[in-house]
Formats: sequence, structure tokens, C-alpha cells
Amino acid sequence: MALHDRIFASVFPPPSEVDVPTPAATPVLGSSGFGESFGSQHLSQPPVENSAAEQIKWDRAWHTATSYLSLPSEPINADQDENTLRDKWIKPVSPETQRALAYILSEDSRGRLIRKTSDSDDLLRWYFEDVVLEHYMQYALPGLIKILGKGEIPEPLFELGRELFLIQLIYLQPLKEPIAPILGDTGTAESQRFEAELHGLFTRTLPQSLVSENLATFFRQQCSLILRDTNSPETPNKTNSGQGVRQRTLQFMRNLQSVGLGGYQAQRIFAEIMSETLTSHVKSTYAGQWSSPSVVVEQIHHWVENSFSRFVVEMLASMRDQSAATADELAKVTHSEVERWQDMGVNKLGTLRTDELFNVIVDWEDSRGAIEDLKRYVTVPGSRTYLTSTFSSVVAHRLLQPGASTTEILQVYISIIRAFTVLDPKGVLLDRVARPIRRYLRERDDTVTIVVGGLLADPEDSASTGDALLELAVEMSKNNSLKGEDDAEDGELDFEDMNWMPDPVDAGPEYKKSKNSDVIGSLISLFDSKDIFVKEFQNVLGERLLKKEYDFDREIRVLELLKIRFGESALQACEVMLRDILDSRRVDTFIYKDQQLNLDDETSPELHTRILSHLFWPSLHSETFFIPPEITSLQSRYSTGFESLKQSRKLTWLHALGQATVKLDLEDRTVSEEVQTWQASVIYAFQPTQVDDPSVPVTRTFEELLRSLEMTDSLLHNALTFWIGKLVLKQTSTTPPAYTVLETLSDEDAAREGTTSAAIAAAAETATAAAAPAVLSEHEVAQEKMEVYWQYVVGMLTNGGAMPLQQIVMMLKLTVPGGFPFGSEELKSFLEGEVREGKLDFAGVTYRIKH
Repeated sequence: MALHDRIFASVFPPPSEVDVPTPAATPVLGSSGFGESFGSQHLSQPPVENSAAEQIKWDRAWHTATSYLSLPSEPINADQDENTLRDKWIKPVSPETQRALAYILSEDSRGRLIRKTSDSDDLLRWYFEDVVLEHYMQYALPGLIKILGKGEIPEPLFELGRELFLIQLIYLQPLKEPIAPILGDTGTAESQRFEAELHGLFTRTLPQSLVSENLATFFRQQCSLILRDTNSPETPNKTNSGQGVRQRTLQFMRNLQSVGLGGYQAQRIFAEIMSETLTSHVKSTYAGQWSSPSVVVEQIHHWVENSFSRFVVEMLASMRDQSAATADELAKVTHSEVERWQDMGVNKLGTLRTDELFNVIVDWEDSRGAIEDLKRYVTVPGSRTYLTSTFSSVVAHRLLQPGASTTEILQVYISIIRAFTVLDPKGVLLDRVARPIRRYLRERDDTVTIVVGGLLADPEDSASTGDALLELAVEMSKNNSLKGEDDAEDGELDFEDMNWMPDPVDAGPEYKKSKNSDVIGSLISLFDSKDIFVKEFQNVLGERLLKKEYDFDREIRVLELLKIRFGESALQACEVMLRDILDSRRVDTFIYKDQQLNLDDETSPELHTRILSHLFWPSLHSETFFIPPEITSLQSRYSTGFESLKQSRKLTWLHALGQATVKLDLEDRTVSEEVQTWQASVIYAFQPTQVDDPSVPVTRTFEELLRSLEMTDSLLHNALTFWIGKLVLKQTSTTPPAYTVLETLSDEDAAREGTTSAAIAAAAETATAAAAPAVLSEHEVAQEKMEVYWQYVVGMLTNGGAMPLQQIVMMLKLTVPGGFPFGSEELKSFLEGEVREGKLDFAGVTYRIKH
């Protein structure tokens, strides 16, 4: 009936006796299309009562109210001054407008409206959908999007905040000024509902990707500026500019919150940026700061509490509803929150120190402070797992590579042991990271040699450094004991240990904490069998005993410590070797007195020996070559003295193991050198004989020297290279090779002395070092043994004719006393060498003697 009455009244005018003017038409503002999303229908006329006079009165009031609520068709310019903005956008409320709004919004009128029509005819709904929405979409939104696309943060965001704040202020003004007092108790609720819809409009229409990007850049810049001067707890009072940036930022966030853009999304972005800021602060301030004792954690706690957390609280308070609590309540932060942020800072520091850990290990122990920081980090299983997995990955990439020498790997491993013992005394972390390193070291052939050499090295002797593992020598000098072999190897509990503790909860199934956690014990336990270590120790000890003259204190100390670990029986041979060297001094003194070897002319050579018990020493080099008559005469007298002292025992001379002091008197200089015995024999061969022309320097060919000295090619080449490097000999011919003594140095030779002489001498010393070891390597021992078995092979092939490889191996196993210790591949390699030397012929699959 109401709709019927309205249609009827629009066609037929009211009776003439009703003296009410006809209202002007309601302003036509059109529709933006957005109103459809609110489910509204835009009606220009409100419902009417049955009375025509009431209808006219309603129409007049509606026209007056909508005219007042309409907005100019132009953008809101935030750059205009306050008076201009007020004159253009905030209309004065006339008495007529006040009465019209009061009539439209009165309880009776609103009651009739609700009873007879839908919510779409509500004046406030009309204002939002037909006025605010259209004006915002047409005039405000394009400008806001343009501002977001400017870049060059933070000014565009400050401009955006001002624009949105002003737009909201103008849109909300009618509700707060004339409408809210009219509605009374419901005015506040209506105003809040309208403001919430306006915030939703802003959020849905502004491009969220641009908003997020601009906010992230803004937070990052402002946090950097505000917290830049607070990196140190002792920072003086903030600068005025810094304080101004802080206040401007907080005011912007309050404005952003007031227009609905400071909610969950802005808080999430702010939390991410503050996490980045905390990470950046820790990296920039404490990267590479490894001094001990470390105060880094305390400094982070102080900075978080006094700078970081205060700024976070202020920013979060700016993003919350200011009406919910007072400013003091908003700024209040609990102790648990500060502790949580401090824990975040320590975790960031732990991540940084984990990334630096390899460099920390390399610089140990100047980097002890970094390990102290990590102790505060590895307190939970997650951080412990992260540290060990990350560090193991870095070690595999940077250390366990063919390009790294075994000495370098062992040096780093020693530092790892020391550092991780400080980091985790229980040994769980060390057990995790050391396992791949130990596995890799076992695969290297020279590991045991370097470990033994390090134990016996003298860190104060610069001549013995080289590639020696000096860290192990230093550790040896301060380590007074090694645990016994029962060092928790059987896995049984020691019920008398009052300090026993159960295994840590995060220990792996293979974890076994050795009671001996020192560096030496860890390296010795690298090898699966103690025989490997003991055998190598015997070889290295033999080399040192044969080359050192006096002072075997270090060797004695190391031997005593190893006997504690491995037992005396395992090191009995080493004990005999050491006793042989010490007894040799006494025997040598007795023989000199007995044979009166020290009563000869001062120009006569001296001979001192070291008498070895052959069965207890490793295999030694036994090359023979020509020895000068003066030396052989002394050897004969020395042997006579020894046999008189040690009856039923006889000396066997090992010429290649000796050293000699050679003094050469040349025409223009004197040369004195400590050399190997074969080098002394070679230069002795250049002494003038009766057939040599005394007017020219002595010259010898390579073939003459090889024949007269009965020496191997390698030793002869070594000796000639050495004396050429010392500018004593000079090669004068290449076909055939001939060498001449440099009695005088020419200008050309003198020039060479400072250039090529150094290079040749270095090459000679390298060659000497390669040829000088007294103890035979495993390969050399195998070759010597194979030479013995070669005689069996020659006999078999001579008597039985050509044979295949497998038949030769089978016959050797049957005929050689004690069995043939080598396999088919080793014998095949040896026989191939004999084929290359022309001693055998290989036809198809059989070998035969070459005639």
C-alpha cells in the first residue's frame, strides 16, 4: 500500500487546501557501480505516510539533508591551507539543515522507515554509497595510486598518509558534527560503523602489493635511521635530527592506523623488517669480533632492552587503537617480551658465529671469544643440529679436498678438537663433526707419517719445521700423560668413577666419549690398529736417531708416553733402537781408546759409528759404492776393536746411511760442507791422480765415475747435481757427459753464484732429501723382497720354459720357504718391469727368459 500511495501521489498532486510548497528535486549524484556491492537501491524519495502533507514535508527535508551532504565534484587537495580546505569542504549547518536532519533522523521517522522500507533508504547509507563512494572512486583513488607509484620512500608514504587522513576527516565530518548529536546514544555506533566501512574501502581499493612494498621500504629506512646511533649502549644522547625522524615516523604510523592501514598487514611487515634489522645490527656490529672474554651477548641484551624493544613498543602502540588504552599502557612492555627479543638477538648471533665457525677454527685460539658466544647459542637440540650440519658441510667443501695437504687438514682438525672441547665439554658436537674428518684422514697414506713426525718435531728448531705438524709438538710439550689402552674401549662402566655422568640426550647411537679427549689421544686413535701407528713410529724414530748427534730427550719422552698407552711390549723394538744409539757413544769411546784412533795426524779423517741391533731396526738402505782407502782403513781398525769388545759379533757396514764433513781446498777458496757419504765419495773421485795433467782442472766423465765408484745412477746424479749447485763442479760436455772441477771462479761463475747457483743448490738439496732417508719405504722393502723371489722365477723359467702368470704364482707359493707373500697383480707389475729392462719376453700370456 505504501508503494501504491507513492505512485499515486507522484501522478496526482495533493489537494489544494494543503498549503505546503512543492520540494525541489533531490540532487542527482548518479551511481558509481560500487554501491551494488552493498546491495543497495538508490531511491531519490523516501517512503511517505498516507497523508500527502507528510509526504511533502518528508520530500522537503530529504532534499535539504542530501544537499548538505553532497560533495564538490573535484579532488581533495591536501596542499591547500586549512582555511581554504574548511571553506570548500566543510559546510556550515543552517537551522533549516539542522531541522531537516533532525526530522529525517528522528526516532519516529526512522521507525517508520525501518518498518516500511529496506535499509537502502537510510540517509547514512545513501551518503556512503551515492556520495562518499562515488567521490572517492572518481576523484580520490586515482591520486592515491599515483602517490604510491612515485617511489623515493619515505616522502610518498608521508604524502599518502596526509591525503588519506584528510579524506577521512572530510568524509566523516558530517557524521561527527551535525548528525552524531541528533542520533544521541546511537550516534557513536553509527559513526564507528561508517568509519569501519570507510577503512574497508581504503583497504580494498588501494593496490596491496604497492602498499606492502612501500611499507617494507619505509620501515627498513626508518629503522636504520632511528636505530643507527644506538648500536652501542654507551651512545650519547640522540641527535635532534634522529629524534625528529623518530617522532615523524610514529606520527605517520598513527595516521596510518587512523585510516585503517595499520592493522595486521602493516604489523606483519614491520615484524619482518625488525627481524631483518636485528640480523643486520648483529652482523655489522659483531662480525669478526672474536676477542676473549666475550661481552657480545651482554651488549646485545643491553641494546635490545634499551633501543630495539622501546622502538618496537612505540611502533606497535602507534598501530593499535589509541582509544583502547592510555599512552602509558600502550608503551608498557613485559619482561618476558624483552627476554624473547633478547633470545632472538642471541640466535642471530649464533647464526652469524656458525657461518664464521670455519674461520674461527683456523684462527684459534685468537678467536676464543666466538666459541664463548656459541656456548650461549647451542643450548637446545635444534641449534646444536644446525651448527654441526652447517659446519660439516663447510668443512667438506673447504677442507676435505685433494688440494689440501694432510698437514693442513690435521692442523685444522687439532684446532677443531680444542675449540669444540671448549664449546661442548661433553664431546657430542665434536663427535658429530669429527667423524667425516677422521674417515677422510684414514684414507690418506701420509697421515700416520705426519702424526708421528709431529710428535717428534721440535717446535724451537727452525730447521726441523717444514711441513711438520708443530701444533702436535706443542701439545706434546705440555701434555704429561696419555691414558692406557683400556681408555673406555670396552664400553664398560667404571663403577669407581665418582664423576660419572650419563651420555647426553642428543648423543647419537655411535657416540662414545673417551676419557682421553686431548689432541694427542684423538690423533693416535685415528688408526684402527695400533700396529700401524707403532710401525710408522719405529720408522720415523729410526730416521731421527740416525741423523741426530745428541740430545734425544724428546724421543725418550715421547716413547715413554706411548708406552703408557700401547704397553711396553708393543714398543720393545723402539726401546732397543734408542738403547743402541745411547750405547753406541760408550762403545765408540772405548774403541777409540783401544785402537788409538785419535792419535793419528790431525789431517787424517775421523770415523764415528752407530752400532745397530739389526733384528730390531726397520729395513734400512744398504747400497754399496766405492769408499776412499783412508776410510776403509779406519773401518777395518774399528771392526777389530769392536770384535775384541763384543766377541762372536761382527760389524756390517751400511755405507749409504752415513754423513761426512768434507773440506775442499781449491785455488781461490775453501769449501766445507756436511754431505751424504755417496756425495763425499763422488767428490773424492775428482782428486788428481798421477795420470792427470796438473796444469788443467780434473775432469771425469759420467761413465768413468759410474765404473770407478760402482754406484747406482740415481746416487751419482744426485751427487753431481749437489756439487754443481755448490759451484765445485761444472758440466763441460753433454756427449758424453763430462764434469770438471772449478778451481777458480770466473766472472761468469761469480755472477751465477747469486742466481742459478741458488736454484741448482735448492734442486740438489731436494734430490738429497729424497735419496737420504735411511729407513726403506714399504714399496722399497717390497722391491727388495721381490728381487729375492726373482731368482726363483729365473730358475723356474730356465728349467721349465715359458709359463703363464698364474702358474708362476702357484709354483712360487709351493717352493718359497714360508710361502709367497704377494698376489698376482704385484708379481705382474714386477715382471712387466723386467720385460721393460729386457730380462724377460712376454708372448701372449706367457713369460720366458730372454736370451
